[in-house]
Amino acid sequence: MTTVREPAQQRPRRIFRDRLEAGRVLARLLDGYRGREGVVVLGLARGGIPVAWEVAAALGVPLDAFIVRKLGAPGHAEFAMGALATGGRVVVNDDVIRALRVTPQELREVCEREARELVRREEAYRAGRPPLELAGKTVILVDDGLATGASMLAAVQALREANPAEIVIAVPAAPESTCREFAGLVDDVVCASMPTPFLAVGESFWNFEQVSDNEVRELLAAPTTGDATAGLRVAETPAGVIARGAVDAPSGVPPREALEEIVGDACVVLIGESSHGTREFYEARAEITKWLIQEKGFCAVAAEADWPDAYRVNRYVRGHGDDASAAEALEGFERFPSWMWRNVTVREFVRWLRAHNAECRAGGRREAGFYGLDLYSLHRSMHEVIDYLDNVDPTAAQRARERYACFDRTGSDDGQAYGYAAAFGAGMSCERQVVEQLVELQRHGLQYARRDGLLAEDALFYAQQNAQTVRNAEQYYRAMFGSRVSSWNMRDQHMFQTLKSLRAHLHSRDGQPARIVVWAHNSHVGDARATEVGADGQLTLGQLVREGYGEPARLIGFTTYTGTVTAASEWGAVAERKAVLPALKGSVEELFHQVNRPQFLVSPLLSRETAEPLDTVRLGRAIGVIYLPATERQSHYYHVRPGGQFDAMIHIDRTTALEPLELTSAWVAGETPETYPTGL
Repeated sequence: MTTVREPAQQRPRRIFRDRLEAGRVLARLLDGYRGREGVVVLGLARGGIPVAWEVAAALGVPLDAFIVRKLGAPGHAEFAMGALATGGRVVVNDDVIRALRVTPQELREVCEREARELVRREEAYRAGRPPLELAGKTVILVDDGLATGASMLAAVQALREANPAEIVIAVPAAPESTCREFAGLVDDVVCASMPTPFLAVGESFWNFEQVSDNEVRELLAAPTTGDATAGLRVAETPAGVIARGAVDAPSGVPPREALEEIVGDACVVLIGESSHGTREFYEARAEITKWLIQEKGFCAVAAEADWPDAYRVNRYVRGHGDDASAAEALEGFERFPSWMWRNVTVREFVRWLRAHNAECRAGGRREAGFYGLDLYSLHRSMHEVIDYLDNVDPTAAQRARERYACFDRTGSDDGQAYGYAAAFGAGMSCERQVVEQLVELQRHGLQYARRDGLLAEDALFYAQQNAQTVRNAEQYYRAMFGSRVSSWNMRDQHMFQTLKSLRAHLHSRDGQPARIVVWAHNSHVGDARATEVGADGQLTLGQLVREGYGEPARLIGFTTYTGTVTAASEWGAVAERKAVLPALKGSVEELFHQVNRPQFLVSPLLSRETAEPLDTVRLGRAIGVIYLPATERQSHYYHVRPGGQFDAMIHIDRTTALEPLELTSAWVAGETPETYPTGL
């Protein structure tokens, strides 16, 4: 019975890295023919030969070439008026011949010319070897794809004269309509993908370079049967699979085509980092973000940063506020670790974003903002709420002062001091007061916003988010001295809540959906359900985004094997330039190091074959603002399943430390690697 096998999930275009990978995918779909007697594989030369070799080697059956030549119409060579196949079989398209008024003499001349080329190729490819005997055999006809199917139809008709027992067509990509047409002509059709819309065969490949005669000769001479090829796939390493599916990403920035394939129509793209102090992560993330803003219409960057400090930057990049430079706009980031945002790379991105927005304003286009998602700014946010109310409702501002005065009993602007006192009974809880203040501000918000149009709406939204931050931070600091998982979850839930509120506000303000890029650590960006901490009930922003937005969201992580990083040795200490030890055995980073490429992108969205090695549980490294090489395994590694944690991963094998705007002597001096001098 003829069947058309479709993939579990059809993906539009750019499915296979190259013809070899496509052949391996086809081989898995043809596994039912493995071990059967009398099976041969014929590759349509030239493009189908690399695909066919992988199929034949995986099945352990003989391989030969089957040559089909297009018959181009005289004066219109791009139009196929027919095809000529091995054995001299000619198939013509009467409609094209009539439309172009091709005479019998012209048709004969084209056939004779292509017949000479067909004979030449057969002699060159086989190097004196006789063609395979096909009578009574199961013949699997393989090409690199089908469009109209004219060449394949000529091959099928010519092949019938050899009296095979069965004819099977196998291709990586084709229109569904073409596959179904052939399903009525042959015994089986195996198609790995049916993109909709189908544009061209080459659109399903990242690398679709023309196959040379030498490549065809070499592949036909390489054995596909026997022990050599039987163990080939079994012996292949996970790094080898990753290497075939990886896409080079110079300086950590993948090709635009790869980014387009991964991002698609995502409304939220989260880009991570495996440390808070790696220059290449920040630079690559900035470049990808510029592309998202310029080419994909993203209108906001939401960072793992405090709301009021990031909003100061937002004012600057949108041409508001009193700051005269990008460095000055970043001065709000005073809290440890200031280098996370007060660094050279972020300064340059802020400069770019301000210039970009100036061009947008001049051209009447949508601007892009910069916002914070975090909740550490308890006291800063309280001051911002009061400052806002002082301008719009002084009486309400006084009520806010009285409510927030509850926190003064700690005698410190440190949220942890309040949390400790409240958690252990050394001070009263201010939960009721912060909730009352949030509710009041929300209740009177519409009245405030009506006063001055869009600027008033932005100011109100800013104030309301500060009040929400105070409310959530109060909970967070009390929870810090209880369950670690509970406090972590509060923080990531706050970030998700802020992200949702920001999207809704930008949509309402601009009258069009808001697409946002998120900058945060891998441990927040990745899906917790694919890590060991997920078993403890820990949530992450990436998980919440996936659950909240579904398909229109993408999670991208960064990794490195070794290099240097900006980090502290303890909380609140100065920034140091530390050496990053080579990744541990059995880690994701070591696997990527074995790929032996300096920078690359890997994603099952681009190469489905990589899903298997990425689905294996491995150690994953997470360096935060503190890096402790002496206890690296305990302090910085946890088990992850990277394929479930991220949609795509960018690996930069050797990285360098992020440069703070204020350099300390400890940072300038750097750190002598622990392997010195043996590690030179």
